[in-house]
Amino acid sequence: MSFFNSLGRSMQRAPRPPRRSTTPTSSTFPSTENLPQPSPTNSTAPKPLYLCSPFVEAALVKGNFKTIVMLPKYADVMEWVAVNIFDFYQNLNQFYGVLAECCTQQSCPSMAAGPNLNYTWINQDRKSVQLPAPTYIDYVMTWVQNLLDDENVFPTKSGRDFSPNFPSTVKHVYRQLLRVFAHLYHAHYTQILHLRSEGHFNSLFAHFLAFGKEYELLDVKDIKGQPGAPVGVGALWEKWKEMGILES
Repeated sequence: MSFFNSLGRSMQRAPRPPRRSTTPTSSTFPSTENLPQPSPTNSTAPKPLYLCSPFVEAALVKGNFKTIVMLPKYADVMEWVAVNIFDFYQNLNQFYGVLAECCTQQSCPSMAAGPNLNYTWINQDRKSVQLPAPTYIDYVMTWVQNLLDDENVFPTKSGRDFSPNFPSTVKHVYRQLLRVFAHLYHAHYTQILHLRSEGHFNSLFAHFLAFGKEYELLDVKDIKGQPGAPVGVGALWEKWKEMGILES
């Protein structure tokens, strides 16, 4: 089902999960418009561990994720997308919370997501700037938290409709959450292995990718990157398609 072409169906709104825990705050929040493009670096690196066996096969869920992301019968597509965005954010935020002590301005002076790729941020002056990864992730998580708390964006009260801008907003959210995933895979997969959490993290990311593809929330260029500056997890996306975990 196409998310952007669906008008959705009315339904009784289920109770919202408990209020989200706060994330680190920042003093400024850049606009969600004109999100920054990645900038290349000049370093090279060997094949990442997350592409090596047995780690690439590690998962809690076996088989294809297609059935997991399908719209449930009688469910409203807007509700379904909103609930899943909330869950992806919560789970990713918890993973980052565990890894945060390893992601510092000294260890991660840039938002790297591949051997030749750094993400940049658009500041209040509309300029693309390099940020340390923990600062970048702080901005992303705080921005998403504020959106989730905004009744005008993610309504929770009966009778309130989703904004016509909701599809565009959640695409921006998805792009930024993808960048957090990409950095954690690139820079902190060793720590994930030390925690013996590779199966959990792989399944969360595969679910995220499958859902984004099903509801047109992801652009292929955001997953694969640009010539000369590929996103590290773009190769993981291709590998999981070969393995039948994701749809081709």
